[in-house]
Amino acid sequence: MTEAPAESTAARSRFVQYIAFKIDPLWRRLPQDVRQNGRREFAEAISAMEPGVSTAAYSTLGLKTDAELMLWWKSESAEPVQEGLAALLQSGLGQYCQPTHTLFGLTRPSVYTKTRTNQEQGVNEPDRLKYLIVYPFTKTIEWYLMSQEARQGLMNEHMRVGRAYLDVRQVLLYTTGLDDQEFIVAYETDSLERHQQLVIDLRSTEARRYTLRDTPIITGIYRSLETALGLLG
Repeated sequence: MTEAPAESTAARSRFVQYIAFKIDPLWRRLPQDVRQNGRREFAEAISAMEPGVSTAAYSTLGLKTDAELMLWWKSESAEPVQEGLAALLQSGLGQYCQPTHTLFGLTRPSVYTKTRTNQEQGVNEPDRLKYLIVYPFTKTIEWYLMSQEARQGLMNEHMRVGRAYLDVRQVLLYTTGLDDQEFIVAYETDSLERHQQLVIDLRSTEARRYTLRDTPIITGIYRSLETALGLLG
């Protein structure tokens, strides 16, 4: 994981959000035709957000007790995402959706590498891999009190480990000053085993000493929007 330079990069940043929903159990007790229309309205609200906001859908059903659906939104700014969510929550299905996790941030270039690594290109890829794993991340105060040279050395080790897992994509968002954590880390992978081994290997690096918080972790399975909504009942 890499961090942003001190200088402003707002002009090159993009707004990215991962938002997870818990579904009211009353939803599944509604008549089938009401649920069908509710899912249709929900999908239409998402379609209306395009092209300003792109959406990828993930089912978290059974993988998290407080989340059954996760949406990945990408936009040039926060406003169209907020306006789209407002419309979404007024749709038939949306009225039974409770946002339980809202993890957002900005994309920024790294201070530790001159060019973005293959893993960090995930936000720009047109295709999606099978699994998405997202979590907030905060470093300790001691990390920032070290010299840039010392931090660079620790990150070099961190990045060497990552280069052995180029099949696992990473999206790193910066939230310092915007939310309760400093980063949002997201990984895309076609193999949960590969992702898990990457995390195990990264936790053996020296930089791990300076991790303050990296939970909760939300894992979702990439689905078409229609399929993801259908799994909700």
